[in-house]
Amino acid sequence: MQRFGRVMAIAAIGLASVLTLADVADARRAGGGFGSRGSRTFSTPPVTRTAPAPAAPIDRTMTPRQNAQPSTSTNPAAQNRTTNARPGFFSGFGGSMIGGLMMGGLIGMLLGHGIGGGIGFLGLLLQVGLVVLLISLAMRFFGRNQRPAYSAPSASGRSSAATAGSPSFRIPRIGEGTGGAGAASLATRSSAAAPASGDGDEITVGQEDLDRFEAMLRDVQAAYGAEDYAALRRLTTPEAMSYLAEELSDNATKGLKNEVRDVHLVQGDLAEAWKENGSDYATVAMRYESVDVVRDRATGRVVSGDADRPTEAVEIWTFQRKPGADWQVSAIQGVEA
Repeated sequence: MQRFGRVMAIAAIGLASVLTLADVADARRAGGGFGSRGSRTFSTPPVTRTAPAPAAPIDRTMTPRQNAQPSTSTNPAAQNRTTNARPGFFSGFGGSMIGGLMMGGLIGMLLGHGIGGGIGFLGLLLQVGLVVLLISLAMRFFGRNQRPAYSAPSASGRSSAATAGSPSFRIPRIGEGTGGAGAASLATRSSAAAPASGDGDEITVGQEDLDRFEAMLRDVQAAYGAEDYAALRRLTTPEAMSYLAEELSDNATKGLKNEVRDVHLVQGDLAEAWKENGSDYATVAMRYESVDVVRDRATGRVVSGDADRPTEAVEIWTFQRKPGADWQVSAIQGVEA
């Protein structure tokens, strides 16, 4: 009973630790991701100079995850080779034969006759040599029929390293505008959005779009800090809005309020932009500074954060634009350490 009590106590402590970690992980949601990136929801955006570390996976989304199919299902020839592969010597008749010989010899040894029977020790060595010779010949013969088939690497997959090395733009800083020489060069390199020939095609975004992304960073943060649900509905997709509203509701339930102000964009890079199902998507890495604190809703006391000093954050934002509509935030991801 004493030992059983110790086991139960250890189990209870472990369960409490798991629940505590889960609660902390749920409270620190900024480290994960939410929303949708269309068919690329579960793929990692390419790294950029602004976010050299991979983006955290999106763990809260309404996009259904497609079950991965085995690689042989798309290659009937490879599947046929796998199905009709010749069994190894030791797993077929050869294995049974050698096993029978060895088992017979072992039984003979136990009966006092030895593996060599009446011939004596010389016969024992002779039979062991024959068995070894048969095994080596069988392995050579069947090994030639089981050489692995190598396939050439597929050209359809994109190299993340090559993507990371492509030129990227810098979103102009707040107040910089588009009239300077630097802004002019950005406008030349990031021309107006080009029409795509089909779904999944890469597109380019114009300088006006980049300025809009910077403004939306400030507007979304301000609306979140002010708990302005109407502004959030205008700036985000319904799915992203549902997760932001859930976070605000959780804060209110706990008697807390998240204050976000003085948002300042430091650097930004376009990770990827594409067209899908008639909608445009653009994923942007943004490093920005802001005063981000959590206060007690009743007393105004700072619970976490520094109300006098801005902190820096790096996040991956995905924007979606439907035909005839403005850009909206469809997903936000943190960056893995």
